[in-house]
Amino acid sequence: MSDRNEPVVDLQLDRAHSSRIYDYFLGGKTNFLADRMAAGSVLSVFPSALVAARINREFMHRATRFLAGSGMRQFLDIGTGIPTPPNLHDIAQGIAPDARVVYTDNDPIVLAHAAALLLSTHEGRTAYVQADVNDPEGILAAPQLLDTLDLRKPVALSLNALMHFVTDDGRRRAHAIVDTLKAALPSGSTLAMSHATPDFDPDAMHKIIGIYRGAGTTLQFRSRAEFLRFFDGWELLEPGVALPHQWRPDHPGDATHVTDAEAACYAAIARKP
Repeated sequence: MSDRNEPVVDLQLDRAHSSRIYDYFLGGKTNFLADRMAAGSVLSVFPSALVAARINREFMHRATRFLAGSGMRQFLDIGTGIPTPPNLHDIAQGIAPDARVVYTDNDPIVLAHAAALLLSTHEGRTAYVQADVNDPEGILAAPQLLDTLDLRKPVALSLNALMHFVTDDGRRRAHAIVDTLKAALPSGSTLAMSHATPDFDPDAMHKIIGIYRGAGTTLQFRSRAEFLRFFDGWELLEPGVALPHQWRPDHPGDATHVTDAEAACYAAIARKP
């Protein structure tokens, strides 16, 4: 029986939401008419949006496999999005069953589907924090995080296709948020990140910003130099900043089947000295 005192969560299904639009691009089913209409508008100005979403998700898969295979056992995934298997913990625990994963997102519909993110191995553990990246201190202090991760030991921080939803407002706010997260993690921690860019097709990217703004979501795409700034003070791992499908592809042909303009995104991993 439900608790009559539980607050009613407004999922705002009549408004497009970035996580549900992304779910649509990935072929998911947790999206609604407003999301599909916004996605259609994006596809009208950027027809490769489906490809860009897929190669971005595949970067997360490869990055997680690489990090788990390199010995990382703690993962913090901020801006998780709607669960689309395989999720980060599926990959990490498939390599290291004792891996611990904390997911965070601010979308109530992600919370509604969070049970799919909590199916941990017996040896490992997963947890979910309903939180906003604009409050990094709140994320780092969340009881669910502190009960799951030991911040005295290396943590693999994942900011996959997230920070372009944080605008700077003239104060380099996005970089300050990432710097706060980086400062809380010990030596040996890593940052895996992807971020949309206007470098290859500025006209299409400008139109996408307008479409999302009309749906109530602000965006700020960043140049290669601005993306590189997120990794200041940390050591970039080979091959450095790359397009998502060109970051350690599983097969050589995977690095050439998408153009720069179709990818429209940078990706990289760095380690804290």
